[in-house]
Amino acid sequence: MKAVVYNGPRDIAVANIPDPRIERPTDALVRIMATNICGSDLHMYEGRTDVEPGKVLGHEPLGEIVEIGAAVTRLEPGDIVCMPFNISCGFCSNCERGYTGFCVTVNPGYAGGAYGYAGMGPYDGGQAEYLRVPFADFNCLKLPEDALEKIDDYVMLADIFPTGYHATELADVRPGESVAVFGAGPVGLMAAYSALIRGASQVMLVDRHADRLALAEGLGAIPIDDSKAPPVEQIMALTRGRGVDKGCECVGYHAHDPRGREHPSATLNALVGAVRPTGAIGVVGVFMSEDPHSSNKLAKHGHVDFDIGLFFEKGLRMGSGQTNVKVYNRWLCELIRRDRAKPSFIISHRLPLEDAPHAYRHFDAREDGWTKVVLRPAA
Repeated sequence: MKAVVYNGPRDIAVANIPDPRIERPTDALVRIMATNICGSDLHMYEGRTDVEPGKVLGHEPLGEIVEIGAAVTRLEPGDIVCMPFNISCGFCSNCERGYTGFCVTVNPGYAGGAYGYAGMGPYDGGQAEYLRVPFADFNCLKLPEDALEKIDDYVMLADIFPTGYHATELADVRPGESVAVFGAGPVGLMAAYSALIRGASQVMLVDRHADRLALAEGLGAIPIDDSKAPPVEQIMALTRGRGVDKGCECVGYHAHDPRGREHPSATLNALVGAVRPTGAIGVVGVFMSEDPHSSNKLAKHGHVDFDIGLFFEKGLRMGSGQTNVKVYNRWLCELIRRDRAKPSFIISHRLPLEDAPHAYRHFDAREDGWTKVVLRPAA
């Protein structure tokens, strides 16, 4: 089969590799019909992780079941399914409590496993023609009868829509509240969208890319260009000096200023400044325990210069961590099915799998108009 394979920093290729096969009775094989390029894929693409050469990338897959193991009882060939990016067993102590992003079964010695990602287990990714899905009964979300009609919306259930929603859940966004989201990439746009779904009265989205800010404005958020003036000042002006009720960090450890200088703690500290006393912050931007290629001495060891004094003084709360997709995907799927949500508005490009190297290059450069790429291996 053809798959997107990592060779080294900024060097990926579409290569022919052996087809996956059923390895355990609980497995299923899925023919991939749509799979996204995620912003976190760029951490590996840029050489900022320890991902090994030869790894098949991609963790946002949707496709058709083509084969099932003998122990799979809930699925059958022909079902259209979307898989959470985090692989989970369904029966460990964390999975039983809903923390499927921190499964202790699928990646021994580490809490959490995922398709095609550095440090998240031996699993190949979904930017390929076929994918082996472990614990298929638990990990496959069987999609409704309109799956093919709304494939661009449903594929967002693998990661990007639940992750954006998770940011608002961690921040405890409630109806009528004001929310500031830092980062208008796909995750930030989904966080702003989710805040509006949850009934936020005022949502501000901070970025500096005109195309992304235009999408923010189009969905009903207030775009804030941090290259024009400090974002905290702009947020304070819009809230009459009070600050927002809640904040979402959707950038992570590659945060940088308008001049392009990397400041891993910039968005965290800006949110501490922008959120009102006793408010809350949800952090879903990726932060690594080690970043040896960083120019920041603290970040090399997974540390940042966090403004803990002001955070404590204001009595703020903060939640963080990767998304437990299965907590949200079934209910977000219902919003899509009933035409109450259409997350595909963020898609800028729909491309065949062969165009993946080209797409990675442009997406990584944050070129105008490249907001979200969907690859179509089965096209």
